[in-house]
Formats: sequence, structure tokens, C-alpha cells
Amino acid sequence: MAFESLSEKLQNVFKNLRGKGRLTEADVKTALKEVKMALLEADVSYKVVRTFTKSVQEKAVGQDVMNGLNPGQMVIKIVNDELVQLMGSEITELNLNNASGITVLMMMGLQGAGKTTTVAKLAARLKSKGRRPLLVACDIYRPAAIRQLEVNGERVGVEVFSLGDQVKPPQIAAEAVSYAGKNGFNVVLLDTAGRLHVDEDMMEELREIRRTVTVDQTILIVDAMTGQDAVNVAETFEQQIGIDGVILTKLDGDTRGGAALSIRAVCGKPILFAGMGEKLTDLEPFYPDRMASRILGMGDVMSLIEKAQENIDEEKARAMEQKIRKASFGFDDYLESMGQMKQMGGISSVLSMLPGVGGSQMKMLEDSVDEGAMARTEAIILSMTPEERKNPDILNPSRKARIARGAGVDISEVNKLVKQFEQARKMMKQFGPMMKGKGKMGRFKLPF
Repeated sequence: MAFESLSEKLQNVFKNLRGKGRLTEADVKTALKEVKMALLEADVSYKVVRTFTKSVQEKAVGQDVMNGLNPGQMVIKIVNDELVQLMGSEITELNLNNASGITVLMMMGLQGAGKTTTVAKLAARLKSKGRRPLLVACDIYRPAAIRQLEVNGERVGVEVFSLGDQVKPPQIAAEAVSYAGKNGFNVVLLDTAGRLHVDEDMMEELREIRRTVTVDQTILIVDAMTGQDAVNVAETFEQQIGIDGVILTKLDGDTRGGAALSIRAVCGKPILFAGMGEKLTDLEPFYPDRMASRILGMGDVMSLIEKAQENIDEEKARAMEQKIRKASFGFDDYLESMGQMKQMGGISSVLSMLPGVGGSQMKMLEDSVDEGAMARTEAIILSMTPEERKNPDILNPSRKARIARGAGVDISEVNKLVKQFEQARKMMKQFGPMMKGKGKMGRFKLPF
């Protein structure tokens, strides 16, 4: 998970400050030396690290413990504030024209950064917000690039404009904008060609597109896993083309985090979105304060709540609550909860947003969740008849044997699942009365 190593190292630094009543210069210098090493190992720009640690030191030295905070917590607060400042302080949104006008977004990036997939993700997000986006295939060089965009466009229900690979990209862009105006599209996303590295031909083509059509915003897509290289790429694009914002991809991967912490400070351009998974819905607005909270191991409860609200039907949640109160839920309900967890990005995604879960704890929790066992559980439930899923009490030995054959598992796994389910129902029957009288938030349940 992104920032895992950095987060764990920073938390270890703060632990050493506990028990002190006042922060001396020596205390702060010792702590910041470790913070500095942790940031450099995360591939944060040296200039950024130097400025960052200097600012923290100036604000931390001599700070008295106040408002119930111990020295470690005081430093965490200062570091948190500086991290937020470093990444942009506030969320920056796309600057779109009003509904009657057309906004042209030129999407840029190197090959391997996930540009074409991210363009489709952004189109899906814009569509969900009531916009009418048009995807435009301007990458005529990479084999299957046009087809990839068409497939992704079909998956998210967004039309793709293409003139094949024999027409020059500036002409494709011009005809796409004309087509959008005639057919009621209000956002045009130009998926431009990438290269293995920055070259003059690539830059000149981008400049020619800008001369041919009015581009409202240029968005650079960079791979967060490339660390400081991503910052160097952003600097080059800013100098030669000009960029209005950045989208970081693969921020859910084993990235050290340097790109997220350096880009704003080095280039002066905001991070607009973060790619947090492979699904075409896994594109999140970049909140500097929430990202700082994740880095410091304080979780990201707001993002977790928003993700739950997007993926969990409140009417179904109410119905599930009633079943839990009466201990009348069946295997279909269990299956639905598993599906909701998947929609939220899986158990790892949910765990990463919980306060205090990171580093070794995250690894331990992930190891304790057997994804293979969850898949077998799903197979067992799907091998039941509708009546068996609705009323598990009718599961006799012969039915269990048939289910085991259908799921391709040993009958002992079916017996184990049924036993666990029966125990869960007994527990819910005991706790059901305690749920009465709760308000709306009490009815809203996360599927775990």
C-alpha cells in the first residue's frame, strides 16, 4: 500500500518523543533527522525535504504541551500541517466550462503510466457527475491504443471518437471538437500519444494540438511508483508545454510516496486525482489533508464513509438491519455483503483507511484474510439453491454433499461455513435488541 514504509517509520519517530513535557531543540533535531531519512528513502526531492524539515523545526522547538497533547502528538500535528501545506492545502477541482460550453482537456503522459486507462476513469467520473464526455483517440502510434480506449469507453458507457491511425492527431482533435459541438458533448478528453521517454517529436505534436484547438486544461498523468522520476517528468512537461494539474496513478501500489509529496512543491501544480486501483471506478479526488492523515497512520475515515455511501444502497442497509435484529438473514445477504466489500476495493482498501492500521499491522491483518478462502466461500454459497440460501436450516447431509461437489471443495468446508453462519445468527439474535432506537447513522452499516 502507498506510503506504508514511510508511515511506519514516522510513527516510530513520534513514539520516541512520548513522555517529555517540553520539546528541546535537541529533541526536535534528533526526531527530524529520522524524519528526513524517512522522507529521502520515500524518494522525496532533497530540496523539498530540506525546506520541510526546517519549517517543522522552527515551529516545534520550545512548543509546550497544550490542549491535552503530549510532545509526540504535538510534533505529529505540526508535521501533519506541513504535509498538508506541502501537497496543496486544499482540494483542487477540474475547471470545467458551464454545461452549455465545451471543455477540452488534453491528457498527457509517458507510456506505462496508465494514461489511456486513467482517461477512461476520468470520463466515467465526469459522466457520473452529469457531464457528457467524449473520449478522443489521438494516440495513433502505440499498437492497440485506439482499441484499448474503445474497449474502456464501452465499459464506462462513454463514446469514443476515432479517425484511425492514418490521420494526424491535431486534425483528429479538431474534428473531435467539431463533432462534440454538433452532438451535445460538453467535455472532450484528448488521449494523446505517450513515449517511453520525453522526446522533442512528442512535445512538438502536443504544441501543434494546442495551436489547432483551444485546450482549456492540460492534465499530466504520472506513475506514482516512479518516485522522483515522476517529478522530473512533470517539470519537463511544465517547462515545454505547461500543465494545469496532475493525476497520480498506482498510488495503491508499493510506491514510496515521493511523487505525491514533491510534485506540488517542485512544479507548483496541484494533484487533481489519484488512481487507487485497477477498476475503472478507482479514481479519487486528491485531498491533501486526508493523504497526510494516511501517511501519519491516522487513517482516512472521511474517504471510507464516502466510498461506503457510493457503494452501499441505504434501502438495502435498512433491510439488512431488520434481518439482523430478527436473526432472519440468509446466505444471500452474506453474499451481498461480500459483493459490497469488493465494490469498496476489497478488505485491503478498507483496512488502509482505518486509523492506526499501517505498516506491520496492515501486513498482519492482510495475511490473516485468506482471499482464497473467501473465493471458496462464494463458490459454496453459489452452489446452493435459492431456497437453501434463504433458509440454511434445511441443509441436511445430502444437500451439503451436493453443494460441496458443485463448489469443488471438501464437505468439511461446507460444514465449517454453515457452523460459522449459525453462530453468527445466534450472536446477532443476542445483539439485535440493542440496535433498537438508533437514528439514521445507526442504521448505516459497513459490510464487515
